[in-house]
Amino acid sequence: MNKTLLPIRIVFVAICAAAGWLLCYSIREWDGHRTLALFVGLSIGVLVVLVDLLLKGFSLRGLSAISFGLAVGTLISYLVGISPLLEQGDPATIYLVRLALFIIVPYLCIVVALRGKDEFNLVIPYVRFVPHEVEVPVVVVDTSALIDGRIARVCQSGFLGAALVIPRFVLRELNAVADSNDPQKQARGRRGLEVLGELRKIKHLDLRIHESEVAHRSDVDSKLVFLARSMRAKLLTTDYNLAKMAEFQGVTWLNLHTLAQALRPDLVVGEHIEVELLKPGKEGDQAVGYLDDGSMVVVNNGRASIGRRVVVEINSVLPSAGGKMVFARLVE
Repeated sequence: MNKTLLPIRIVFVAICAAAGWLLCYSIREWDGHRTLALFVGLSIGVLVVLVDLLLKGFSLRGLSAISFGLAVGTLISYLVGISPLLEQGDPATIYLVRLALFIIVPYLCIVVALRGKDEFNLVIPYVRFVPHEVEVPVVVVDTSALIDGRIARVCQSGFLGAALVIPRFVLRELNAVADSNDPQKQARGRRGLEVLGELRKIKHLDLRIHESEVAHRSDVDSKLVFLARSMRAKLLTTDYNLAKMAEFQGVTWLNLHTLAQALRPDLVVGEHIEVELLKPGKEGDQAVGYLDDGSMVVVNNGRASIGRRVVVEINSVLPSAGGKMVFARLVE
């Protein structure tokens, strides 16, 4: 974006300078001050570009809030100005009252609109990412879901048919974790940034960066819950405490751990499965392998097949703290 704006700004300043120079041809009295007119046009162009740079952090949501507040304030001032309250009296006093109304009321309306710009999609539909008549589900993603990494594989599979919204304050938190002096936090933050890069490469994924700041909230979890509730979106997280906070406030949450548990296959006694045997078991000729969901498979008489992928028949399935423990035997 900056590479595109730079030549546009240069051309704009050049046009302003040229306009000051050409203005001397239309006004004869200025014919002897072409250099001054050129300097004035150049200065105006540079001043406008500086104002543009100062407005760099100003979002479309803020501009919409100002426009809405200005329109409402002007309407209120106009209605009060033509009301019977100001029909009679000193013309000078009436003029000053109307002038004060057109200055004070729009200002107050703009301030109120800016303070409530995070709920502004309830007032002006187009401020939301999509019009209300187009039903597109929206999912707000938190930092833990990006660091977890599984979200990229889920999106690549095409099962998540919703637009992913990543707030700007989540990106700042992720960058802060990646810049941490703690090696473990640094590794987690960098993994989250890598996952974000993978998400950007998925062509069919609708990925959006939310620029709005949530006022009067310093806690990231509170910001996420408030933003998801105001956008009527779901919250994607792996943080149990955040999920419970969202559930308490009526926000639907999606947990990747819950999804992983739901996708674990139901193992039935007598079923044949393939497993790679990795190490010896504790007893006899047992060998141990693991399924894709982390379940441990103990295979009787399988020690000779360690390092190979074999077909086994399930004898029994026992639940454990880490998932399931499967006992099986080799299939001849």
